[in-house]
Amino acid sequence: MPYPEIRPRRLRRTPAVRRLVSETRVAPAELVLPMFVKEGLTEPRPIASLPGVLQHSRDSLRKAAVEAVQAGVGGIMLFGVPAERDATGSGGIDPAGILNVAIRDVAAEVGDATVVMSDLCLDEFTSHGHCGLLGPDGDVDNDATLAAYAEMAVAQAAAGAGVVGPSGMMDGQVGVVRRALDAAGYADVAVLAYAVKYASAFFGPFRDAVESALQGDRRTYQQDPANLRESLREVELDVAEGADMVMVKPALPYLDVVAAVRAAVDVPVAAYQVSGEYAMVEAASANGWVDRERVIMETLTSIRRAGAGIILTYWAAEAARLLRESY
Repeated sequence: MPYPEIRPRRLRRTPAVRRLVSETRVAPAELVLPMFVKEGLTEPRPIASLPGVLQHSRDSLRKAAVEAVQAGVGGIMLFGVPAERDATGSGGIDPAGILNVAIRDVAAEVGDATVVMSDLCLDEFTSHGHCGLLGPDGDVDNDATLAAYAEMAVAQAAAGAGVVGPSGMMDGQVGVVRRALDAAGYADVAVLAYAVKYASAFFGPFRDAVESALQGDRRTYQQDPANLRESLREVELDVAEGADMVMVKPALPYLDVVAAVRAAVDVPVAAYQVSGEYAMVEAASANGWVDRERVIMETLTSIRRAGAGIILTYWAAEAARLLRESY
């Protein structure tokens, strides 16, 4: 008896059928909104290379955090932009520094309604723009930087961060941060390890957002875009050191890496849809070259399909609203 004719298109016929059989879904709770707060601002300031993204004042940050929670985002990742910088990035450790103040502001405003996360890196606070302390030879001193990260982690936890994100790609950073948090009584604060962070050309608009002072590049400590197996070694080390979650950054150019990391570990996997990814879509949309909302959702779905259960994206609040409207 011959088989009946197989027509896969039957399951694509209507929006309702497509929703029913969809293999990959993005949920608002899986989205994390990166937010920037600049010391001394009284009004939010647009970022030219990131249309729609702002450097916030403390007041506007609180308001935007509440709006993000109302949209249903799963978390907020905070970045500080200080008025002054120095060679050691002391503003990142100072309890009165802009990032730690902002953490307290947002934690007080939203409570447990979303997860308050903080970037744990010195690059926004150093006068040279590198992610760590420099030695006499001008190179980043890995071990001296780890001591600073330990202090920074405790300061952020004391300010109210529920998750800290060590992003500087220093060897041993996760273990040092975990031990420092535990010793200071913050065993419940989670560590989101930027385990796989490439020396990428997609970070340019972010550096505008934090007014980076970087001269040169970070290729001696961020990963080579050509390498995948190296990424899996980094992930294995971070999980062994106590990472509660691991991150791949950027996202879209490295979906193969996201998939490989997801297959290799049993902790939650995050991916950061970075500033350059966002800016390209916004620029193409402004020129009428792409359907903006469809491209936003298609990119997020691709990241989710690759295996990321947490997605950091500058569209988090908007995408959360779109998702709630569509289901």
